[in-house]
Amino acid sequence: MFMTFFGALWAAIGIIGSHELGAPWLLVFSGIVTLILLIGAVSLFGKARNMNDAVTPKEREQWKKINRKFGLIFALEGLAILIASVICNIFNHFEAFFPIMAIIVGIHFFPLARLFRENFYYGTGVVLCILGIITSLLPINATLSGISLIATSTFIGFGSALTLWVTGLRIWISILQQI
Repeated sequence: MFMTFFGALWAAIGIIGSHELGAPWLLVFSGIVTLILLIGAVSLFGKARNMNDAVTPKEREQWKKINRKFGLIFALEGLAILIASVICNIFNHFEAFFPIMAIIVGIHFFPLARLFRENFYYGTGVVLCILGIITSLLPINATLSGISLIATSTFIGFGSALTLWVTGLRIWISILQQI
């Protein structure tokens, strides 16, 4: 669910940055991918509800601890993003915000990989950090096919969306294989 939602937000950043390039197909593609992953996430919630009765009290307590740690990691990520936003605005360099945000999101996947014992998250984190670094080196604006676009928003938006969507798909497939 998180990968679907935040992937859609990153895609929106890419779509806004691309102005009219690829319109309306980028929006349609984003909507279709989001809908498919959302259906997958909802179907997993239904399966999890049915499996909940088989969970022992010890396992339930273990999952409560994991959820608390997840909440802490997520809160720290949100706080770091908020601080980055404020700093970028104070120094009047908001163009640096999306690359920094991608790096923060990427970094937050490293403790999640350990917490959930999901090695794929390390790759997600690395890719998002690399996207942030590359984006910070790109020119802010570019012209493609006669359309002026915000190159940094387009690159980081679509790159991050694709990364999160692939991660969400990987989670969906992985859970289905375990059931």
